[in-house]
Amino acid sequence: MTLKTTLIDVQELAALAPSDVLIVDCRFDLMAPGSGERDVGKGERDYRDGHIPGAVYASLDSDLSDLTRKSQGLGRHPLPLEAAFSEVLSRWGWHEGMQVVCYDAANGSLAAARLWWLLRLAGIRDVAVLDGGYQAWVAAGMPVETGDVNREPRAVSVYFDADQYMVDHAALRNDPQRVLLDARAAPRYRGEVEPIDPVGGHVPGALNRPFSDNLREDGRFKPADMLRREFQALIGAHASQDVMHMCGSGVTACHNLLAMEHAGLTGSRLYAPSWSGWVSDATRPVAKGAEPG
Repeated sequence: MTLKTTLIDVQELAALAPSDVLIVDCRFDLMAPGSGERDVGKGERDYRDGHIPGAVYASLDSDLSDLTRKSQGLGRHPLPLEAAFSEVLSRWGWHEGMQVVCYDAANGSLAAARLWWLLRLAGIRDVAVLDGGYQAWVAAGMPVETGDVNREPRAVSVYFDADQYMVDHAALRNDPQRVLLDARAAPRYRGEVEPIDPVGGHVPGALNRPFSDNLREDGRFKPADMLRREFQALIGAHASQDVMHMCGSGVTACHNLLAMEHAGLTGSRLYAPSWSGWVSDATRPVAKGAEPG
């Protein structure tokens, strides 16, 4: 079996033996996240109403983030600690050499891209996002199942390679070679509206690449060669390793990172706190409008 590392299509996933793959449903609604065990969010309710057979559920808030760390200037969706993420993988029964496939709804595979990046951060590269998400699976007439899925747990311990995959506040301000791409919608980037964070605008010098620009009208990613041309036109003569990604809270930025990797532009990194982390310190500069060029 040839393991996939960026995207996988419906037919490729359907051809995998259930024992060879860990499928993770990442559907999550930021406007209806739920408030606890008895009040699950819309994404988890949708999962229980119907999901790809064998898929476990991942909550953006509790499995892919650690919301208890928001007060530390790490943004609205701080990364989970290594030990906590190890426990999540243990619960899912992940083991080395297993293909992981994560999927989301037809909103651009946002939380799925976050899980894809988290696994890479943990040294796990055999992970792919289902192109087109759950809607593509259903549209292809593939089977679904309801309820929860519990897999046989395994002992897992992972470590994050922060130096290779991440940048911090200082690197963002002090690296003269960096190209910073902001994945938020253009009105938020320009500071014309800000529905979530206390300050609108963007990090000075950041360029805008809304994550939605990576997708075709049917919700699938654009072809790799098209993505490559578009990103190269944006970053110019800079190497892909000079590129840093951000968004509002470190989730949609992973979508741009995934698109670049799929296009063969490897080695870019994530500024995980993103805009919500940047503006947690009032001394950091804020820019409005569009950047020149």
